Amino acid sequence: MHPARTIHAALITTLLIAAFVASPALAQQAPPANAMSFFVTSVGPGKGGNLGGLLGADRHCQMLATAAGAGNKMWHAYLSENGSAGHASINARDRIGNGPWYNAKGVMIASSVADLHSDNNKISKQTALTEKGDMVNGRTDNPNRHDMLTGSQPDGTAYPGSDSANTTCGNWVRYFPMSGKARLGHHDRDGTDPVTGKSWNSAHDSMGCSQEELKATGGDGLFYCFAVN
Repeated sequence: MHPARTIHAALITTLLIAAFVASPALAQQAPPANAMSFFVTSVGPGKGGNLGGLLGADRHCQMLATAAGAGNKMWHAYLSENGSAGHASINARDRIGNGPWYNAKGVMIASSVADLHSDNNKISKQTALTEKGDMVNGRTDNPNRHDMLTGSQPDGTAYPGSDSANTTCGNWVRYFPMSGKARLGHHDRDGTDPVTGKSWNSAHDSMGCSQEELKATGGDGLFYCFAVN
């Protein structure tokens, strides 16, 4: 073969190999730019389980996301509400869109609602990052901040019964001690109970609903935020 043709053929082969390796169909696709659609709040509102209801919690998610440059999306808190007379229960799983969801570093934590509530989700201390991309203290850190407010059962639904079930701090408006509890999850999947302690959304109940009681339980009034769109 003519030397020029040999060089030309080699060049084409090199380009084809490069295209093959970079092909999205053949390699894992990188997340889109500004892909963050999930985070743990870096701070809570500071009033314990009194989040101002679901609307107040959603506003807190939106405020933190906006400060982090992701305010162009609609954000909801992963929280359930107990039903009462004239008020149906609200499930956390029904408030967060369809997925997929990525953390601040572009790591997919779940592809769908079903995936999120399965053993296949990728929530851990290393991936459940704040909107700033920081890790949150876990059970072995000081102070421990691994308890996440959810008010939810493992499948992401509200607990049955009225508010007397004490799983949502009075549907996220109670603050004073001895006025209810909240169901909590462990963002680091680490707890003393060998089964429920590994749950990201339904590990145990809080001691109470004040900021001091949430801290004493092992948290700081933090919760999960998901982009709905």
